[in-house]
Amino acid sequence: MLQGLLIGFGVGVLVAAWAAWLLLRRHLRRLRAAERRARAAERMAEIGAMTSGLAHEIKNPLSTVGLNAQLLLEAIRDLPIEESDRSPLVNRIGALRRETERLAGILQDFLQYAGQVRLEVRPTDLDAALQELADFFMPEAERNGVRLRVVTNHADRAAATARIDGKLIKQALLNLMLNATQAMAAAGAKDPSRPRELMLRTETRREADGHPSVVVHVTDTGPGIAPETLARIFDPYFTTRAGGSGLGLPTARRLVEAHGGRIDVWSEIGKGSDFAVVLPVDGPPAGDDAAQGTPSVR
Repeated sequence: MLQGLLIGFGVGVLVAAWAAWLLLRRHLRRLRAAERRARAAERMAEIGAMTSGLAHEIKNPLSTVGLNAQLLLEAIRDLPIEESDRSPLVNRIGALRRETERLAGILQDFLQYAGQVRLEVRPTDLDAALQELADFFMPEAERNGVRLRVVTNHADRAAATARIDGKLIKQALLNLMLNATQAMAAAGAKDPSRPRELMLRTETRREADGHPSVVVHVTDTGPGIAPETLARIFDPYFTTRAGGSGLGLPTARRLVEAHGGRIDVWSEIGKGSDFAVVLPVDGPPAGDDAAQGTPSVR
């Protein structure tokens, strides 16, 4: 009997030692994985800082190139030479200026996309913010033959109030509006009879988790987005427009996600698209200045 007890005790010790070894091995694996993730995150932060610094270093001399191109253009126009000699020089300098401005725009888009989002959150009336944005955007809409409308359905102005950084959300919405306007202008160039309407609309609702949200719809009558393109519209540098930076929509999504929100998209070929910016009424999660949402595509 004593021998059986000793054998049982020995087996128990071996089993316990084996279990402890397995737990230790699992813990070490998790620790090494955490260290790898930390090193990768640190490396990505270093790369981000380097690329941002590089963009700033390029931006400054690029501004100097643009300024000198303008001065050179003015000097060429004043030269006492034949117009047949002056015209090619003016055209070449003009092309240089345009490309310089395009590169400066690409750098500005990159810096906005790659930079850290710092929120200054306060209660904001989104109905009023949309009206201000529409007033600002109206000249651009008219220039492209787009009818711009703002629709609000709140008798109580407080219903459309959310804790957001109004400036950043306006920038996100402006990016969506520009994207819609450019799509409608391109489609209208092929079919002048096609209507061009851009509507901004707010609504309030409760999410699946019960939390209240304010939704801003940016709806257009553009050509719509093909399913294979729709799956990529938020990818950085993906664009279907010549001369586009491919950062407008990714930047819009990043700014919205920083608020703990998301952008839902509906689109149908030949009918148009609806980008719904969903923002939590109570603002981003406490202590989370870069809450990550997940955009859904319908």
